[in-house]
Amino acid sequence: MPRTLEGGIELDDDRDRVDVDAVHRFLSEEAYWVRGRPREEVARLVREATRVMAAYAPDGSLVGFARVVSDRANMAWLGDVFVLEPFRGRGIATAIVRALVDDPELRDLLWYLDTRDAQGVYARAGFVPADPGRTMVRPRRERSPAAGDRAAGREA
Repeated sequence: MPRTLEGGIELDDDRDRVDVDAVHRFLSEEAYWVRGRPREEVARLVREATRVMAAYAPDGSLVGFARVVSDRANMAWLGDVFVLEPFRGRGIATAIVRALVDDPELRDLLWYLDTRDAQGVYARAGFVPADPGRTMVRPRRERSPAAGDRAAGREA
């Protein structure tokens, strides 16, 4: 449901409105966490997310985005959160995150996220550092077309 922020910025969770090309452009060219992500993958992730939230300038162009993956019973993961540089510092990222974590269907779940530079944004939405004695991760394997070809029995 659309909601207007100060300055005419509109938040909307309509995944059909998301400008996948704009999301792909930011993620593949600027985001440190997924630089080079293929457009088809971005489109699939937007389509299959439990929930998305995007921010739009008064002219309708996408200026921010985030997505959630959840089992809707125990946990939710927040990812691909961004606001384009000219729109940063206006509270847009905090508004996006709050709209997602305050969703009645998801608000009581255990939430996860990874960040190396936006702890303040997430702290304003109730996130705290994880318990290093309990939280474990299995690091993602780097994708390599050549390695995939060798694993399938083909030479690169």
